[in-house]
Amino acid sequence: MKHLLAISDLSVDEFDQYLAMAKKLKAEWRKGGNKPILANKTLGMIFQKPSLRTRISFDMAMFHLGGHALYLSPDEIGLGKRESVADVARVLSRYVDGIFARVFAHAHVVELAQYSRVPIINGLSDWEHPCQALADAFTIVERFGKVKGLKVAFFGDGNNVARSLMFACALGGAEFVCASPRGYELDDKSIESARAMGSKVAVTDDPVSAARDAHVLYTDVWASMGQEQEATERARVFPPFQINAALVALAQPNAIVMHCLPAHRGMEITDEVMDGPRAVVFDQAENRMHAQKGILAELMANRPKAKVARNARKAGRRTRK
Repeated sequence: MKHLLAISDLSVDEFDQYLAMAKKLKAEWRKGGNKPILANKTLGMIFQKPSLRTRISFDMAMFHLGGHALYLSPDEIGLGKRESVADVARVLSRYVDGIFARVFAHAHVVELAQYSRVPIINGLSDWEHPCQALADAFTIVERFGKVKGLKVAFFGDGNNVARSLMFACALGGAEFVCASPRGYELDDKSIESARAMGSKVAVTDDPVSAARDAHVLYTDVWASMGQEQEATERARVFPPFQINAALVALAQPNAIVMHCLPAHRGMEITDEVMDGPRAVVFDQAENRMHAQKGILAELMANRPKAKVARNARKAGRRTRK
């Protein structure tokens, strides 16, 4: 049984397979619809944080593939509070065929995977956002035909999105540069792990050098969910890392601008850039759905309910006797 907890857990072959499946299923959908490869299967979705793209993209991905998505709100679960994470995994995995979890602490998705009978998908944690990174890589491939050999520059906080994007670049063979204010950089351990995968990774506090000759310019909000108390201070130190027309002008002529959304327009990105010809932000948002389909297909499509089937057969034999 496979899980998707972090991009850093994947091999190059697994990474490529996720992207290939997303491409295949998007093309199939555009030709009239996807085959119901997840018919009679259900994805249980645990949310500790609110969501637009993540929830709807998974809902629609399951619907398009013939399955069902079951939304579980923070109040219904109380993950780790009302009930232990291990017990939630033990119970929920007897009801559904896959579990998605959007949580604060990465340790929670790791523990869910430890005790679950079904695949676990990390829909976002404080450490990584693998579903976003797969959609990002898929979007880059759509625009450039590849990831390998490109320069991808991230501007802002060295957060979970930046970390997953860095590992996606490492697996795809792209150069990755993270431009952050001092004190907000990616952690050294993650950087060394990405470099050990053969990737060229640089960290700088100079947004100009990061943008120069980049093929992809990427940003995220300056204060993520759970960091609201830091918003005032971050708003003071992050403005030099805003993606604006002057920064975009330093990049390659065919460079694209990306944002995982939601965007705080006028802060990390200007309206001019967000609504300009270089931005692929809304293509990127759509591709969350197609990348999610690839994830679901890889983890759930060919996984029979083996234990359920065996138990049913045994019960049938006892009844006949």
